[in-house]
Amino acid sequence: MATGFRRDVMGLRTGLSRQILVAMSAITVMAGLLVFFGTYLAYTAIVAFYPMSEPEGGLTSVDFAIVGVLILITLPLAAVVSVRLARRILEPLDTLARSARRITAGDLTARASSGDRALGETAGLIDDFNTMAQRLQDMAADMALWNATIAHELRTPLTILKGRLQGMIDGVFEPDERSLQGLVLQVDGLARLVEDLRTVTLADSGHLDLRLEPIRLAREIEQMADLMAHDLRAGGFRLQLELADLTVLADAIRIRQALLALVTNARRHAIKGAITITVTARDETVVLGVADEGPGLSQETTTRVFDPFVRGDPARSRELGGNGLGLSVVRAIMEAHGGRLRYRTAPEGGALFEMIFMKTTGPDPARDA
Repeated sequence: MATGFRRDVMGLRTGLSRQILVAMSAITVMAGLLVFFGTYLAYTAIVAFYPMSEPEGGLTSVDFAIVGVLILITLPLAAVVSVRLARRILEPLDTLARSARRITAGDLTARASSGDRALGETAGLIDDFNTMAQRLQDMAADMALWNATIAHELRTPLTILKGRLQGMIDGVFEPDERSLQGLVLQVDGLARLVEDLRTVTLADSGHLDLRLEPIRLAREIEQMADLMAHDLRAGGFRLQLELADLTVLADAIRIRQALLALVTNARRHAIKGAITITVTARDETVVLGVADEGPGLSQETTTRVFDPFVRGDPARSRELGGNGLGLSVVRAIMEAHGGRLRYRTAPEGGALFEMIFMKTTGPDPARDA
C-alpha cells in the first residue's frame, strides 16, 4: 500500500510538473515569436502606408540569431518559474493525496494542509476536503456513541426479562398475573424505545412519512386533553388550555405524538401543579407551547436537551419509564414538518417547550368544514 501511495504521489508530481514546464516553455517561445514577427508585420504595414519610411532591407540572419538567443535566455527563466509554480501547486495536492489515503485506511483524523493561501482555488479545495473529513469523523463518533447508548438502553430491560423468565422456568418466581404484567411493561418499554429510535432515524434521513393536511390545533389538543386528564390528576397535575383557533398544515398523528411526549416529559420532571398548553399566533408562525411550574432545566442541560438519550434526572426518568428520546422525537417531528422545537424558561420559572409551525396560507378548509 505504501509503495502504491508513493507511486501515485510521484506520478502526480512528475506528470503535473512536466506538463507545467512544457506549457510554460511553449508559451514563452510562442510569445517571443509572436512579439518578434508581430512587430515586423506591424512595421511592414507602416512602411506600406508611409513609403518614405521604407527600410533599407528586410529580416537578416542577425535578426534571427537575436531571436534565437533571446529564446535560449528566456527558456531557462520559464523553466525556473514553472518549477516554482508546480511546487506551490503540488505541495497542497500532495498533502491532500496523503490525507485521502489515510482516511481510506480508516484514519479519520487526517487533514490536508493548504500551504500557500494565495492559490485561492487550491486552498478552497483543501478547506472543503478538511470540512468533509471533519464531518466524517463527527458522524463516526456520533454513530459509535449512538450504538453504545442503544446497547446500554436495551441491556437493562432485556436483562430483567431474561432473569424473570429464567426464574419462572426454574420455579423461583410464580408466573402469576402481577409478574406477567411486569414483563409486559418491560416489553412495552422496549417497543417504545424501538419506535422512538425509528422515528428519529427516519427524520434524520429525511424519510419520515407524513400525511400533511390542514388541522385545527385547538380541536386536536382538546380531544387529547380529555384522554390525558385522568392520568394527570392521578399524578397531581392539572391541565390548563389557552388555545387560539388556528390551523396548520401537519400530520395529525405525529402532532399528537409530539404533544403527548411533551406532556409526559413535564409529568416526569416538573413539580406537581399546572401544565399549561397554549396555541398562539406569532408573526408568520403558529406556536404550540407546553409549560410547567418548575423547576426548569439547568444551564448545562439546556445546551443539549434535544440530543438523544439526554435526561434531566436520570434516576427519575428511569423510575417513570423514560428512555431519554422523547424530546429528540419531538424535534425530529417538527423538523420533518419544516418547523422547529425551542426551549425557554416559562414566566412562572418552569420549562416551556414551543413547537413552532409556519402559518397555513390560502383558504382554511378545516375551518370552513
